[in-house]
Amino acid sequence: MRQTVPLEALTDPASRGTKIGAFDSHHPPEMDLIDQCVHCGFCLPVCPTYQLWHQEMDSPRGRIYLMKMAAEGAHRPAESTAGSPGTPTMDRNFVSHFDRCLGCMACMPACPSGVQYGKLIEATRAQIERNYRRPLLDRLFRRLIFALFPHPQRLRRLMPLLWLYQRSGLRWLLRNSGLLRLAGARLEALESLLPELNRRQLFAPEPGSVMHSKPRMRVGVLLGCVQRVFFSDVNAATVRVLAALGCEVVLPPEQGCCGALMAHTGGEAEAEAAARNLIDVFERAGVDAIAINAAGCGSHMKEYGHLLRDDPQYAERAQRFAAKCRDISELAAELLPQQAKERLAGAPGLSAAPKPVRMKIAYHDACHLQHAQSSAQARRPWSPAIQAACCNSPARCEERVIRCRCFTSLRCWTPRSVPGSKGRFEVAR
Repeated sequence: MRQTVPLEALTDPASRGTKIGAFDSHHPPEMDLIDQCVHCGFCLPVCPTYQLWHQEMDSPRGRIYLMKMAAEGAHRPAESTAGSPGTPTMDRNFVSHFDRCLGCMACMPACPSGVQYGKLIEATRAQIERNYRRPLLDRLFRRLIFALFPHPQRLRRLMPLLWLYQRSGLRWLLRNSGLLRLAGARLEALESLLPELNRRQLFAPEPGSVMHSKPRMRVGVLLGCVQRVFFSDVNAATVRVLAALGCEVVLPPEQGCCGALMAHTGGEAEAEAAARNLIDVFERAGVDAIAINAAGCGSHMKEYGHLLRDDPQYAERAQRFAAKCRDISELAAELLPQQAKERLAGAPGLSAAPKPVRMKIAYHDACHLQHAQSSAQARRPWSPAIQAACCNSPARCEERVIRCRCFTSLRCWTPRSVPGSKGRFEVAR
């Protein structure tokens, strides 16, 4: 039976805090989605946390079981819930199983029943953030993350200090002396993910819009938050690729964060606000499609219709917006079909014919592109001989498997662990 949400939960903010069982009444995980899981266990071999600990509750199947127990408590009358056996409490042990989920979504394509695990885990994490008080250090660390990463201007102001930290020898000193460990495991891990910075990045301007006399389509580009500051070359390459494919490229300067970081960590209200702002910005730009070169952002933006389903002013607009969202590899596959590749020099709409390059490359599918968006095949026309592998750790994709900016950066780095790799090389110019 389909789960319903009382009208009061949507109109009265105070009702969001009403506790019925482990969850409150505002958007608990939908029972229809939970009931799709038949507990077959196909998700276990592909789940990195289950492979690491072999604990049932640290697998997608186990987490869905926990959701079901808590949701069933939420559907019971309030008077029958207190002390009900089998209803989990929102304690540290319960929360830890959901915090450990990497969000790689490898379980989704492995599931024969088509369970929408992404929607379930996001709804559960939103419940956790509203109903569970985290320890002080956890709250401070999360406040640091949300005060910094969704704000490109703050990141840009921080970049010179980070560059100085890398070049002055302070990083070498802190790492080799062991002082960095005193900052705690979380900050140490965060520091390890800092990309190498150079002077060019400190002063690199954001790419500008590209006009076309006879455009094939008008495409807006999501600049991103961390992307536009630390990986601005990816955005610049994305614009070049779209322009070469005959598109008019628009980059609205007032665009902000897409809200993926907040949605993936339980910040539902903040994610909704970011989605409304982005919808407004790109509607004013009047684009036919929105190109995205960060897979986590793309998978979230394609779910705007679900995120804003209760907003009467934005529900339909969010659906239309989500339908326009494309990963850059999807757009390239649409704009450069097979017959055009066979005669690149004469393909209509192309401002310049790409030069074929013969070499062996390694490509790493982003987790959210391969699993959440199911777009792994979109780049096959460009490289049909690719063998894909998942690193099973979204936070360390670049470090553990391959440091790659996808085909949009027009560059690729291959690690020593890739058979036949030949070091650093440029794929195309």
